[in-house]
Formats: sequence, C-alpha cells, structure tokens
Amino acid sequence: MVRILVIHGPNLNLLGTREPEVYGSTTLSEIDAMLSELAGELGVEVESFQSNHEGAIIDAIHDARGRFDGILLNPGAYTHYSLAIRDAVAAVGLPVVEVHLSNIYQREPFRHRSVIAPVAAGTIAGFGAESYRLGLRALAHLLQGDRAQRRN
Repeated sequence: MVRILVIHGPNLNLLGTREPEVYGSTTLSEIDAMLSELAGELGVEVESFQSNHEGAIIDAIHDARGRFDGILLNPGAYTHYSLAIRDAVAAVGLPVVEVHLSNIYQREPFRHRSVIAPVAAGTIAGFGAESYRLGLRALAHLLQGDRAQRRN
C-alpha cells in the first residue's frame, strides 16, 4: 500500500483559532481526520506529524526515506526561507506536494516566493483545508501511477 507522510509546519497546531479570517476555522485534528478518511477512499495510508521546529521537520523528512512513498508538506512560514528544508526534500528523493491553506500569492510580498516549490512535484494553495485534500489526491495519483508503471 502507498504510504504518505503528512508534515504540518509551524503554528499549524493553532489552526481553528489562529487568524481564522486567513486560515479558516478548521482545526489541525479535523484536517488530519479528513485526510485519514480520504486516504481510505484512495487506497493509501497516511501518517501525520506537526512541529514548530525546523530541525524536527528536517528529521521527519529524512526519516521518511524507506518508510513512506511520498510527503504532503505544509512548511508554513518556512516555505519562504528554509533552504535546509528545501535541501532535505531534494536529498530524500521522495515526491513531495507542497500545500498552503491561504493563497500565498495574494498575501504580503515576502510570502510570494517558495524555496520548496522548485524541488516539489507540485504546489496547491489558497483553498483552505481543501488544499490538503487536493494535495493528497494529487500525490496519491502520482504515486499510484508510478507503481503501475513499475509493474508494467
């Protein structure tokens, strides 16, 4: 079975109460439950991890190699400047889909640049909690397609 690691970056543990006009009112546990339900429908397995610490996120990315087939990543503010997370994504060689609740291109100019996007399979932003569901669908499709091609 395809296994996907979901990584939630800094401040996402505060979802539901943190700036709901920007990030919505859905909590992180509700997002994780949504993803688990969708994973069942898609025939994939998900495991979620959240950290406010850059090094812990990097360790989770490293530890995913050999345990997971892909990563669904919301790097939060690290999106815009963490070359260390970008390098970890590039180093492990797993497909990564980057997701954001808000449309980073409609926000402050410093948020318009993602250092993760160039090493990700794709980026989905601006659809609130639905961004995660869209990202999971995209990653599952990509990974299941890769498996089918390897079998042929």
